[in-house]
Amino acid sequence: MPDGAAPRGRRSRVTRSGDFDSVYRRGTSAAGRHLVVYAFNRGEGDSARLGLSVGKRVGGAVERNRVKRVLREQFSRIQPGLPPGVDYVVIARPGAHEYIEERGSEALGERLTELVEKASPAAAA
Repeated sequence: MPDGAAPRGRRSRVTRSGDFDSVYRRGTSAAGRHLVVYAFNRGEGDSARLGLSVGKRVGGAVERNRVKRVLREQFSRIQPGLPPGVDYVVIARPGAHEYIEERGSEALGERLTELVEKASPAAAA
């Protein structure tokens, strides 16, 4: 990876409990049938970060991991167009896995894109 390239993987993720709490408490949100997206402008950092919450009500481990993988893939597609320094937390609701099975990962990506745009701090301002 070139020196100036944005890191891919763990550095572009929200992982700490305190960061999740900040996004929930001080961020804006948008909700749909299968996803809830919270966004919080932390004001620092090179790129937008993603945090995921996929509970057991979504399904077993295989289903939850698939939902997380699809959400990470779809977020990485839209990440270059997102404002830097913003944390996004995506909560998958029950039925998200079935939605992927019925409509495909691209359809979930479209829902994710819509909710990210609604929740983005630029949209709220």
